Amino acid sequence: MSIQVFGLPVSRGVAIGRAVLVASSRIDVAHYFVPVEGVEDEIGRLREARDGVAHELQALKHELPAEAPAELAALLDVHLMLLHDEALISATKVWIQERHYNAEWALSAQLEVLARQFDEMDDPYLRERKADIEQVVERMLRELAAKARGGGPSTAVAAKAMRDGAGEDALILVANDVAPADMMHFKRSVFTGFVTDVGGRTSHTAIVARSLDIPAVVGAREASRLIRQDDWVIIDGDSGVVVVNPSRIVLEEYRFRQQQSELERARLNRLRHTPAVTLDGEAVELLANIELPGDGPSALEAGAVGVGLFRSEFLFMNRNGDLPGEDEQYEAYRDAVLALQGLPVTIRTVDVGADKPLERMTQQELRHEHGLNPALGLRAIRWSLAEPGMFRQQLRAILRASAHGKVRILVPMVAQMAEIRLIQEALARARQQLDDAGRAYGPVELGAMIEVPAAALLIDRFLQHFDFVSIGTNDLIQYTLAIDRADEAVAHLYDPWHPAVLRLVCETIQAAQRARRAVSVCGEMAGDTAFTELLLAMGLRSFSMHPARIAAIKQRVLRADTRRLAVHLDEVLSSDDPAQCVARLLGGGLLQ
Repeated sequence: MSIQVFGLPVSRGVAIGRAVLVASSRIDVAHYFVPVEGVEDEIGRLREARDGVAHELQALKHELPAEAPAELAALLDVHLMLLHDEALISATKVWIQERHYNAEWALSAQLEVLARQFDEMDDPYLRERKADIEQVVERMLRELAAKARGGGPSTAVAAKAMRDGAGEDALILVANDVAPADMMHFKRSVFTGFVTDVGGRTSHTAIVARSLDIPAVVGAREASRLIRQDDWVIIDGDSGVVVVNPSRIVLEEYRFRQQQSELERARLNRLRHTPAVTLDGEAVELLANIELPGDGPSALEAGAVGVGLFRSEFLFMNRNGDLPGEDEQYEAYRDAVLALQGLPVTIRTVDVGADKPLERMTQQELRHEHGLNPALGLRAIRWSLAEPGMFRQQLRAILRASAHGKVRILVPMVAQMAEIRLIQEALARARQQLDDAGRAYGPVELGAMIEVPAAALLIDRFLQHFDFVSIGTNDLIQYTLAIDRADEAVAHLYDPWHPAVLRLVCETIQAAQRARRAVSVCGEMAGDTAFTELLLAMGLRSFSMHPARIAAIKQRVLRADTRRLAVHLDEVLSSDDPAQCVARLLGGGLLQ
């Protein structure tokens, strides 16, 4: 039976494929694909975990005191029986053999299948036995975690094996949520679309989906419960609708829309290497946001004229608490700089906390992150300044990479004048340490992300201490409107068109121009064609976005006349409904 699930459209287009569920668990597990040659080893890990849990249960049963209730021994016998049940172990092996899931993911997937079977049983006693299978699986997951060999690579070989196992069918990832570390595993894998129960338009899952240029719907609430493994799924990334097991007529209609979208994408790609110049001759800089050094070539291929945001925190994640050393960071930054072939690279210092915690964070920090509002806690530059040795180490690595090309340092979430002084002292100290060690480094510019209202309001003073600024619209909107951008319960209140947000963006751009400082926008607003003309009207001439969005933004730039745009800026900013005002002006041809 066909059903529809509604969520938030966060990455446009149509995706059609078979559902691959990442089941939620009370224990966090890694999700990655294993290559063909690693399948038997992974099955070995599963077998070892089963045997380890069986030994533990047998020991517990042996140690039961004589006065213990008979039910306890019977319960242990049930769990031992479940450990060797074909419906659990043999079926889990199939997930590893056919889908190339790692053992933890395979166990979670099979638990999801069995849990649904128990839920559908008529007998209340049998339904309650679901708790037993959950407890057995969680024991095995703990055993696997205790013997973990480190994060599993999502290699090209594994991705190919996954696609081969799926045959001709495309694959759609369905999950309650996807952790940033898992998103990096999935980034170059085989999924053609994402659906998550939770999240907002600027949640990490949404941002990565847009960077992959694949359709995605988040905040779909019950999606992971309603969708089953291998269901046919259509993602309508334009309207936020997910169609499960569609009828033949609906499937054909969406296949046609998918073909039209691919034709439009191919047409836009022809603009890749056309200079971004407006009709009135204004040159516009279109930069790329990247997350790993290997993203550099794809940024060039998309037509980027540099990197406006290298999110360095992804070098720090999914490492089981082992942070990268100075040499490892230097090599990563150097590779990114060399990949850009002389074009500028802006490296943001580590931005952890909130939706991107590190395994290394202390238990006290993690309690604060999970128990209180993490967006207001120890994150970004606050965390870096709390770890001065780590911060100077990263600064030294960036400085060393600057000997190989044009590098700029961007500091996230600066809000205090005292922070500026500490940042400058840390940079000076890092330079001195390199001088003392006789290591080469080049000149770098220092910039601040404007993503806290306090920074936007004090922009004139900030510009006295920085060479450039970059507006992070995602967090600026979140903090200005007091909206948790990852919380689907308030996602409808997250409004980039809010007059207060637009005013802060405009005032920051114009203040930078008065001070003759470079300014860019590197948040999601930069890659959204709905804002292109308005940002040009504000005077913005540098946009940084996901490489997949560059062609679409360039098309809008090529059709724009900034002299005509500027005439209507005050009208838009003074409007109670700027979005409607811009739509009316565009419809009348006044902003083109």
